[in-house]
Amino acid sequence: MTDSQKQVPHWQGHRDRLRGKLLNRGPDALEDYELLETLLFAFIPRRDVKPIAKTLLQRFGSISAIFSADPDALTQVKGIGESAAAYLKATQEIGLRASRETLQNLPIISNWAALLAYVRTQLQHETREQFRVLFLDKKNQLLSDELMGQGTVDHAPVYPREIARRALELHASALILVHNHPSGDPTPSRTDIDMTREIIDALSPLDIVVHDHLIAAKQGVTSFKTQGLI
Repeated sequence: MTDSQKQVPHWQGHRDRLRGKLLNRGPDALEDYELLETLLFAFIPRRDVKPIAKTLLQRFGSISAIFSADPDALTQVKGIGESAAAYLKATQEIGLRASRETLQNLPIISNWAALLAYVRTQLQHETREQFRVLFLDKKNQLLSDELMGQGTVDHAPVYPREIARRALELHASALILVHNHPSGDPTPSRTDIDMTREIIDALSPLDIVVHDHLIAAKQGVTSFKTQGLI
């Protein structure tokens, strides 16, 4: 073995093989930790990232949970510094914006699977309640996705008049209410049901329709319309 061969890190050949596997066989051929490794190659160029990828999955439980984690939590994993945490959060945002662009170019009502995927990605791992509103035009295409309330682990303030005011500003014809349950259980509470009715009553005189109210959580997404609550 030559001196130059001895100096090649053991993980360098692994990187080349993993990149080749992705390019030749497609990303579906890679395990979750291998996809993370491939991503981390660019962020952490001079060390073996397989242990880091596996630790991230063990610590957070899933790829979606990793991307949704706070930067401070990410940097608690050995090998993840501020730069790598920032890149992971940027990757999450790229995915969200790509999903949002898809929704903006298609009628949401006829692309329900894409909507549910977007809602899950955005909210299922949030540790505080968020209340968001998807404002739609006459063709049921997305005008805007806006945060209308953010609160604690089990409550987010919501103001029906503020939602109505914003809908008029955007010339929205319909909307979809969205919020999350950090507890993990997407079952609507009595408060959720009553609040939804208040919003519907505030928008009804304005001829603005509430198509649905979605609750996102780790255990899934609940649709008020599917449950017969709207």
